[in-house]
Parts: sequence; structure tokens; C-alpha cells
Amino acid sequence: MDLGLSGKSVVVTGGASNIGRAITLAFAKEHAAITIGDIDLPQAETVAQEALKLGASNVHVVKCDVTDLKEVKNLFSEAVRINQTVDVLVNNVGWDDLKFFTQTDPAFWNKVIQVNFVGVLNCTHTALAIMIPNSKGSIVSISSDASRQGEPREAVYGGMKAGINSFMKTIAKENGRYGIRCNVVCPGVTIPHENQVGEKSMWSDVESMFTQEQLGKITKALPLKKIGRPEDIANSVLFLAADKVAGHVTGQVLSVSGGYSMIG
Repeated sequence: MDLGLSGKSVVVTGGASNIGRAITLAFAKEHAAITIGDIDLPQAETVAQEALKLGASNVHVVKCDVTDLKEVKNLFSEAVRINQTVDVLVNNVGWDDLKFFTQTDPAFWNKVIQVNFVGVLNCTHTALAIMIPNSKGSIVSISSDASRQGEPREAVYGGMKAGINSFMKTIAKENGRYGIRCNVVCPGVTIPHENQVGEKSMWSDVESMFTQEQLGKITKALPLKKIGRPEDIANSVLFLAADKVAGHVTGQVLSVSGGYSMIG
């Protein structure tokens, strides 16, 4: 099905690994013009080459730490310079280190807050400055089902992701008058395939996140009896980004988690 994304200018933050990589490649198959913002340039360049082979109209990589507003503005300036505008923003960057709250400290809290929430503020604010004059645009932010249920060892991370859910609903209400849609995708546990992450990814060592025993228990507990894969999330992002199929959808928080959370 043609989703009407061919030639659309898409910015994907953290587009080099795991979910971000899958999102980049999904847009490539729709022949979008993609700008990847990532701190891992070698991995991002590898994904860019894959995306071109899959049919992206063009792909460019820009080094970007989303917590640095100057770098974020440069990312969007490059996207506009190359593709004249930004039609879609995917706020994908995220980071955590699974620990009980009592095992953390203010330095840890600040990193989680900066990467997971402030990064979204930086990118969304910069994107809106481009989208509002054009009276169109779609923003999809990656949250987490930890934001909806609460999850041990993800206290601050889950709090920031819950903040994204509320923030995006407000941005949707404020900017719908400009034809801008804003939605959220909440993954559950999503494990990358082998060799699909860079050295700087939090998923570079899956065993440090979840043991095989833990993954087995998670699988048994999920209604669909399977762990999520990056392409599961990418497909949902593609749907929400496309005006052709989701043009009347905004302010929504969609769980893509194998049934981990079922919230009406």
C-alpha cells in the first residue's frame, strides 16, 4: 500500500540502532527523504547505506546529541537545506540503565531526564518552527509502556516517558489548527536482531538489560506470547506519520507491546 510518504522529508533521531534503525528503513521502503540524527556516526552511515538500497530518495547523516539545542538546530537546518522542509519528525532517542530507584543518584536522574525528555522538547520546538509556517507536519514520539503501567527499575525513565505522553497531547491540541498531528508510540520490551545496534547503543549488550531467563518469563506473560521486535514499532510509526491513512489521528498514545498494557 502506498502511504503517500514518497519524497517526504523525515527526521529520525537515534536512527542508527534498534528501533531507530527499523524506523529509518521503514521510511526508506516508502521512498522518503531521510535525515538521521545520531551520536554514533559510523553506525548511522551503515544504516544510511541500507536505506538507500531499500529505496530512500536520499539519506543524510548528521551528528546530533539531542540534549544540545545547538546541535538539534543544526540537524534541522541540514534537513531543510537538503530537502527544503521537514514533514515528519520521529523523536526516537531514548536511554536508560535498569536500576532500582534507591540505587540511583542525581547524576543518573539528570542524564535520564536530559536524554529522554529534554531531547524531545528540543527537537519538537525546533520542528514546529518549520512546520507551523507550512501548515502541515507530523510528529511521532517514542515513549514506553513503562509510562503507562509503572515498571520496576525504570522509575525515572518511566516518569519521563509519561511526561512525553502528556506533552505530546498538549502539543497536538495547540498545533492542530496548523494541520500538525502529534502522536506517541509506547513499545514494550523490544529486542533488536543481532548486529542491528552500534557500540553506543544501550542495547549493545542485551544480556546487561535482560537475561535469557527474564526474556522467557516476559514472553510467557504477554498475551501474544512473543517479544517485540524493532519492525513492530516501525510499522506503527509509519502508520501514524502518514496523512493518507492517519490523517484524522492526533493526540493518541498507542501501545505496541504484545498486550503488556491494555488501556482504554
